[in-house]
Amino acid sequence: MTAPRLPLVIGHRGAPGYRPEHTRSSYELAIALGADAVEPDIVASRDGILVLRHENEISGTTDVASRAEFASRRTTKTIDGARQNGWFTEDFTWAELSTLRARERLPKIRQSSASFDLQAPIMRLSELLELLDRAREETGRPVGLVAEIKHAAYFESIGLPLDELVAAELTSAGWNSGDGRLIVESFEKTVLDQLRSRGIRSKNVFLLEAAGSPPDLVARFGAAADSYASFLTRDGLRMLRRDLEGISVDRRLILPRSDPDSKTASSTLVDDAHAAGLEIYCWTLRPENRFLDRPFRRGDDPSAFGEWQSDYALILATGIDGVFADQADLAIAARDAVFRSSVSRGTVGGSA
Repeated sequence: MTAPRLPLVIGHRGAPGYRPEHTRSSYELAIALGADAVEPDIVASRDGILVLRHENEISGTTDVASRAEFASRRTTKTIDGARQNGWFTEDFTWAELSTLRARERLPKIRQSSASFDLQAPIMRLSELLELLDRAREETGRPVGLVAEIKHAAYFESIGLPLDELVAAELTSAGWNSGDGRLIVESFEKTVLDQLRSRGIRSKNVFLLEAAGSPPDLVARFGAAADSYASFLTRDGLRMLRRDLEGISVDRRLILPRSDPDSKTASSTLVDDAHAAGLEIYCWTLRPENRFLDRPFRRGDDPSAFGEWQSDYALILATGIDGVFADQADLAIAARDAVFRSSVSRGTVGGSA
């Protein structure tokens, strides 16, 4: 019998369940915990340096709001149709951004992580690539990169083409070798197509929301833009396979079908994606009650861990190809438990 392929466990912005996201210690910890890959979010500075931040608005993840010298940079912008007030990476040079310090984005939920606030600077993409290369040399274990490009249409509109900047960075750092370590993902398919046309040999993954439309399509077609939901139909998935290797969705879209008699789980979307020839990933596995479905919550404290083992198992048993997790060690433990159980039964997942 052929052993089932284990889904990847991807350290979502490093290990933000334990350290402030997108910091060196967060990525180093994710690697030490056994993550198969790590996922940075990529935005740009005013001078075209690729910066690792969840969003280009950085008041919630850095100390910029407390820095008097940057008070005048506070402004209001519309990014992908959403009006935001704060401080934005594209209004700073990298030299200025490098003086900022990172802080926990969810301090009330993750007080332990917040205890590391202001201890680390923010990172640029080149530093993470160097860290991953060094980890491979030291451990002999190649850790992959799942690079998420944020707000590409917006950045292109202000003269910062992320496809060009990312392609140049990956190529100069030796990350365009086609060795299988590189996945690029975005909520905008246009930038994935642009990267491919620039010769980037990555596995490309389209991020899909449950509602709304891709910002690049809205910028081009307005109200006539195709919705994310249109790509999640069987015909839509088959169309995506012409240009892409995979999709990644909010975990709520997986909706496992559970058969209590067989003790297996399956998902219509996972099965449909595989039938179309696509890999499928989901985000994000988090153990705190706040993020769990009601049947898996334990107690009234939103920051306390609920019955995350059962929650994770439902997702992992669907045959999904990879999961993003804030605590890679917990996802790996759940994956190992599902794998052991599937081996004993001689099956795993749905039709995959």
